[in-house]
Amino acid sequence: MVILTPTATRWATAVVALVVVLASLSFVVPAAGSVSPVEFDDTVKTGGTAVDVQQAEADGFEVPVAQVHFSRYRYVMGYYDVQTAAADTQSPESARQFGDPLAVFVTDYAHVIPLVDDDGHLRTKHNRATGWVEADEAVFVVESGARVASGPIVVPFSDPADARDFADEYGGEVVGWKQVQNRAENPLSARLDAFESSVEAHHARADQTTAASERLFARPVSMVVGDDAPTIRAAVESAPANTTVYVPPGTYEVDTVELNRSITLLGAGKETELVGDGNGSVVHVRAESAAVGNLSIGGVGDVGTRGVQATNESVDWDTRVTLAYGRGDAGIVLDGANDSAIRDVRIDTPASGVIARESRASISNLTVQGADKPSDGFMGVVLIGQPSVVQHSTFLDGRDGVYTHRADGSVVRDNYMESGRYGVHEMYTSDTLVADNVVRENEIGVIIMTRPVGNLVVGNDVRDSEFGFIPAGSDTYVADNVFARNEYGMDVSGDRQVYVRNVVAGNHVGVRGSSTFPTNVVVSNDIVGNDVRVESTLGPMRTWTVGGEGNYWGELPVADADGDGTYDRAFEPSNPVDANLTRDPSALVLSNSPVMEALRSVRDEIAGLRGSGVVDTAPRTKAVHDDMDTVLNTSARIDSQYTERADD
Repeated sequence: MVILTPTATRWATAVVALVVVLASLSFVVPAAGSVSPVEFDDTVKTGGTAVDVQQAEADGFEVPVAQVHFSRYRYVMGYYDVQTAAADTQSPESARQFGDPLAVFVTDYAHVIPLVDDDGHLRTKHNRATGWVEADEAVFVVESGARVASGPIVVPFSDPADARDFADEYGGEVVGWKQVQNRAENPLSARLDAFESSVEAHHARADQTTAASERLFARPVSMVVGDDAPTIRAAVESAPANTTVYVPPGTYEVDTVELNRSITLLGAGKETELVGDGNGSVVHVRAESAAVGNLSIGGVGDVGTRGVQATNESVDWDTRVTLAYGRGDAGIVLDGANDSAIRDVRIDTPASGVIARESRASISNLTVQGADKPSDGFMGVVLIGQPSVVQHSTFLDGRDGVYTHRADGSVVRDNYMESGRYGVHEMYTSDTLVADNVVRENEIGVIIMTRPVGNLVVGNDVRDSEFGFIPAGSDTYVADNVFARNEYGMDVSGDRQVYVRNVVAGNHVGVRGSSTFPTNVVVSNDIVGNDVRVESTLGPMRTWTVGGEGNYWGELPVADADGDGTYDRAFEPSNPVDANLTRDPSALVLSNSPVMEALRSVRDEIAGLRGSGVVDTAPRTKAVHDDMDTVLNTSARIDSQYTERADD
């Protein structure tokens, strides 16, 4: 045990005092009236929802924005929602992280003749450009007919007369900035509601897509291979549109089976096996409303990147990747085959299992056995250019379970991925739902790259991998996942991401905080039993608390005197002292010393003493999940369930 003597305490206190004085001289901020608005594109953006921003940009309507100049943050914070800015300028979390607001500027709709269209969207007459006005000098119309997808918006004006004219025309009440601040609720609740609605909508669309595909497998049989035609190719060429070609049990050596009409190729189960010659894809679907089901495929070629070989070096990287990943060999290729379906198919492949190019498809109960080494194989499913549903499938070995490339709106749910490189790999893909997948022993469970927006990562279970989850881009919803027994549990990066109700347990590093800007929300997560709770060395201090709601870090030797369910002081999981509170008695003694209490106090006042890292200002005393032990002990049951599915 380390005991601080009175002499040591006085010496340490003097050092802290000196650091405080020097830091206070180094972090002088401008007076409140000396700042000016900047271009909104030059701000660090937060607030609002991805749907609102995307729709406004696509349709050309207005979303009133705000920018806040804080006293202890070198960048200007930009808000896509005036109400979010109003809430942030008076929240204790923002004050701790950014300091006091020196100035708040909002979009000024005076003198530009704002209009509300039939959809409730705000526009300006003749698309006149708006300016800025200080929030303290503006008036605001609230509860008018102006709205975005997530709800009503606040419309600011520098001229009260223009505000009254707008309210007379479109309804609402004219109020001042203080009233807007008083009316502002926790902005997180609105974002969570929008995310949950988006999750439900994605599931509903996936259900509709899957249900619509059922009719493809109920078509009448027009050709039976061996009875009505000697080969699969002959049967396919003779079958009328909207009928089924039935392939009885047996092994069939084929070149490439071409489906050029809306027909269904249906086998008798895994006893029906199509074997290619090892020099290309086995089934190539080029028609809409075609289907392949109830059979096995082998003899796939081993070229994973056929397209890139013929690609000119001057072609941009995006195009090269599209060609490379989308033009290799596969068990089944869907090519411009919208409203197509694959169901109950097993594919053994050294390259890809299924490639869907510009094809809206339903892919269910697929099993893909890839190459033993990720570097030798390719993807289980590749989606390029159109949204598809991939569900109830199993991907073993190979490179990536599901790879998406500009396949916005796809749904990847309830799949099992084992011993590959990445479970789900999103490139240039936004607005996609990745839900209820199980990933084991991969390099990365779910990875999102190339800065997309509005993705949903919900209910996945990633264990025994190098990294559970890595995002990029913005407005990602990361909720209700389990990241356990990995080298790294989850990464907090990008901007405007929301992480809630995740279980991060038993990893070497629970959470890696690598975002440059502190605009991500990390609350109501159970982060327990990790060798290192948080690894964070880049960027400013991040506050992982919103509206008095923090995370559960395990039982801490800190008081909860008022019994409100949060510990009485902030917790810094990336700080060496706090990180060892439950492991090293000397850390507990040092944490309770007058020196550390003084340092914690001044850190709230002087940004220069905060450094990098993470602070939770309202750490929970109890886990978010009452049944967390049950959650963590379901691994064996889940694994056996998916193994049985693959065997069937």
